[in-house]
Amino acid sequence: MELYIHYPFCVRKCNYCDFLSAPAAPVQRALYVQALIHELCFMSPEYKNKKIDTLFIGGGTPSLMEGEELLVLMDAVRTCFTLEDGCEITIEGNPGTINEKKARDMAAAGINRLSLGLQSADEKELKLLGRIHTWEDFENSFMAARQAGIHNINVDLMSALPGQTEASWENTLARVLQKRPEHISAYSLIIEEGTPFYKIYTESGEKRGESAWPDLPGEDEDRKMYARTGRILEQAGYGRYEISNYARPGFECRHNIGYWQRRDYLGVGLGASSLINGRRFDNTRNMEEYLQTFSASVPQIRDTDAESFDICHKNIEVLTREDAMAEFMFLGLRLIRGVNDQEFIRAFGTSFMDVYREPIQKHCREGLLCYIEENGKLSLTEQGIDVSNYVLCDFL
Repeated sequence: MELYIHYPFCVRKCNYCDFLSAPAAPVQRALYVQALIHELCFMSPEYKNKKIDTLFIGGGTPSLMEGEELLVLMDAVRTCFTLEDGCEITIEGNPGTINEKKARDMAAAGINRLSLGLQSADEKELKLLGRIHTWEDFENSFMAARQAGIHNINVDLMSALPGQTEASWENTLARVLQKRPEHISAYSLIIEEGTPFYKIYTESGEKRGESAWPDLPGEDEDRKMYARTGRILEQAGYGRYEISNYARPGFECRHNIGYWQRRDYLGVGLGASSLINGRRFDNTRNMEEYLQTFSASVPQIRDTDAESFDICHKNIEVLTREDAMAEFMFLGLRLIRGVNDQEFIRAFGTSFMDVYREPIQKHCREGLLCYIEENGKLSLTEQGIDVSNYVLCDFL
């Protein structure tokens, strides 16, 4: 089983961000960490017999946590759950919030994988995004993590930014590759409703009214950047194992692969989602409700009835067989290796060709999917990756 812990605080909300995160005072952040610990204790009896093989602390900016808070939180995880030997333990961090001491505290807490949110190596692009850091901050944080003994580092990057060119994007890739991180996540910017960028740009990429903001790259430019990303990273020794994720051999993110393969995962923290035995549920997104629910007294009155277990769970849904099959295809096809019919048959007792023959044949004719009947492998082609949303929607 996988465990996800959500830390919803950041220094400042970025212009593109629609995640469940916001700035908060240190006092509230400390209260929240205590509530996380209480929730871990509360959930422990249900899952104590399941071993955790990946843990991901995401946000927000979890690297804002004080070193002592992180140590106490990780002690609670180990007390409440059983971690597998070799458990992949990731924390997300923002450059500028990780110094030498913070990096040592992370390593002391057992963190063995760091995901650094760089996004761009270009100072102008960072300012447009609303990021709090500079390239120099990234370099310092990266070096601090290395010196602390963290030898598995991911760097998050974002293309198709306002005013970005192919040349500036390739410069970002080149500068990052000089650091030789183990993993690179490279996503295209998506303008999400409710963000500052949404107020500036329409979904088609055109600016609203008169604005000094630079234009967004067009769709063709975006695709060229994506294609160049794959070629540049492949030449540098990084294999693409998912639509937007690249890794040196042996450093693929096990936690995220678990999501794409529909492994059970438990989410702890504000708004965190879970999928356990075909049952999906979310935690409340209301901070006041979350803090009140997981006060110090709650874990002491834990009982085994369903009402108690679902004390703060929302959107509880038992997936139908059809839902599970659709997720198997929709998520699994994001992986470059695709999906395997034998695995589908083991899970559902029937071939995916019996269920999805029409969309599979349609997209194979279009050259967007490749089906190898001999081994039952179905995967996106290079052209299909380029229009993956169009393909994947046909399996919903």
